[in-house]
Amino acid sequence: MYQIALTLLLGSLLFAQDQPKKPQTLRAVLLEQLHTTHDQKDWFVPILVAVEGVTPEQAKWTDGHGNHSIGQLVNHLAFWNARALEQFKGEKPAPYGGNNDETFNSFDSKSWTATMNKLDSVMKAWEKAVEEADDSKIRASASQIAHVGTHNAYHVGQIIYIRKLQGSWNPANGVK
Repeated sequence: MYQIALTLLLGSLLFAQDQPKKPQTLRAVLLEQLHTTHDQKDWFVPILVAVEGVTPEQAKWTDGHGNHSIGQLVNHLAFWNARALEQFKGEKPAPYGGNNDETFNSFDSKSWTATMNKLDSVMKAWEKAVEEADDSKIRASASQIAHVGTHNAYHVGQIIYIRKLQGSWNPANGVK
């Protein structure tokens, strides 16, 4: 029995040594969340990988059952990430009528590249803002920042599902 316990303990210690070190501060955890939903593969596919190679036609495609298109989802993410960043920075957010449908439905396939670039730019600005914020700001805003990451991950999953329905998803990119 002692040998089994010792073997399991040593095995878990060796496994733990092979694992990359995880962030040890709140700022580092929040930055990791932002990056893994933006530009770094980890447990799931980030937005930049999820939309890589999507054409304007694929971006506007819907399943015909009232679900959003990839472009609508990216537009929605760009809107809410920008708005949350304005709030985080203490800036006055742009006017918003309160109709969340507008954050999806204002997408136009002609602006697909600009929409993707806007989301990428907003995510880079989020990462920079979190890197530069003082510790008290990070503590006070931790829940908001975590929700940004969760919201992004949720919609990235939808984007991948849409691409699977379209037949435009390459499972080598991270999801079978």
